[in-house]
Amino acid sequence: MSAETDTSFEVEIASTGQVFEIPAGQSVLHTLMFEGVDIPFACEGGVCGTCLTGVKRGEVDHRDLYLTPDEQAKNDCFMPCCSRSKSTRLVLDL
Repeated sequence: MSAETDTSFEVEIASTGQVFEIPAGQSVLHTLMFEGVDIPFACEGGVCGTCLTGVKRGEVDHRDLYLTPDEQAKNDCFMPCCSRSKSTRLVLDL
């Protein structure tokens, strides 16, 4: 998948129940930062692992280079700087 084929989806923050719409072409990280959700980050390219975030529900579209294929298959974390969702909603462990 690329930015041209991205679709919007929702992200829910498990600890607060807040739900945010992630538009096509915009990262989860940027949307959450704009909304005041603090996630540490560095490279914004899915290489460093700084923004690694837990996933409670939903199916991740992994686009990072940090997680191994086995780690990606577990579907319990993702890189919000570059990865997206294959499901209509991701519930994050935040």
